[in-house]
Amino acid sequence: MQSHRFILSGGGTGGHIFPAVAIANALKAEYPNCEILFVGAKGRMEMEKVPAAGYEIVGLDIRGLKRSFSMSNLSLPFTVLKALRKAGKIISDFKPTVAIGVGGYASGALIYMAAQKGIPCLIQEQNSFAGITNKLLGKRVKKVCVAYDGMEKFFPASKIVITGNPVRQDILNTTVSQSEARKHFGLDENKITLLVVGGSLGAKSINESIYAALPQFVEAGIQLIWQTGQSFAADAMAGIKNLPNSGFKTHAFIKEMDVAYAASDLVVSRAGALAVAELSLLGKASILVPYPFASEDHQTMNAKALSDQHAAVLIADSDAGEKIPVEVLRLVKDEKARLALGAAIKDFAKPDATRAIVEEINKLIQN
Repeated sequence: MQSHRFILSGGGTGGHIFPAVAIANALKAEYPNCEILFVGAKGRMEMEKVPAAGYEIVGLDIRGLKRSFSMSNLSLPFTVLKALRKAGKIISDFKPTVAIGVGGYASGALIYMAAQKGIPCLIQEQNSFAGITNKLLGKRVKKVCVAYDGMEKFFPASKIVITGNPVRQDILNTTVSQSEARKHFGLDENKITLLVVGGSLGAKSINESIYAALPQFVEAGIQLIWQTGQSFAADAMAGIKNLPNSGFKTHAFIKEMDVAYAASDLVVSRAGALAVAELSLLGKASILVPYPFASEDHQTMNAKALSDQHAAVLIADSDAGEKIPVEVLRLVKDEKARLALGAAIKDFAKPDATRAIVEEINKLIQN
């Protein structure tokens, strides 16, 4: 069997990194003798997460344009040129069969140079509103794998393939039951359970809303698994300390997200592409509170794609304090509405997303 070399580039957030690792794992399964190299941005989380997943990564010194005035913006053209030169050298040395980009500044430099050198390139756009980097690359790559309909406004229609977003293997293959999951968290097996996640760093508006509503949740008999992020962990612990028999569990970060999802009846979450893909795959009734400062407000677009089809409840970040408790209590009391949301969001699931992307990579190899 011919040995292939694959470069995967991108990062900055878990929403870019976890899909890239899922693609790498699938390529390794498809081509056991292949070589895989990641290219990321120095100082970003991919430089830690990718080696933890067992892959080599090289970092580029690259960053984006700061939206407010900053003297550092003046040096940006030189930073980009330096990154492009290094990306070109990486490609010349590694000689990839195919280059794959998943979004982020490093992906921009790497895929641009790979295309310039005639390497077949594919990008994956996770969101319903394409990022700047991928929009620029769309004209240069051979294929654009997307998760939503209507992406022709960002990319050439002839290059688009709807594949969905890859999700983490543990979530895709989870077999844990709801009863087992609740036992894992030390919860009552028979009580309605709310899962609150705001991304790995937590979400201020969501956290403050949940904190204020804790007494109402006690009264309603709701159990809570709450990923607070490190910055809110102490406040959350203090908030639940004196509540009687609350069944509230707080965590700065939850590693076993497959178990947390399995335990829950209802989820409050940000609306990043990875979260939406996971919630869709698992059929979870969801209240989505998009991060309002995401580039091009793409999280709102992700959430709106679901809420327009009655597949999730969309609450603006500015309304979180007022509306999250109201919607949580409504859905806890209304099992029919909760089950309807869970059924509707499943229509957005793409369980074979990673396989579909690998098939497109195979086509590039064959051609």
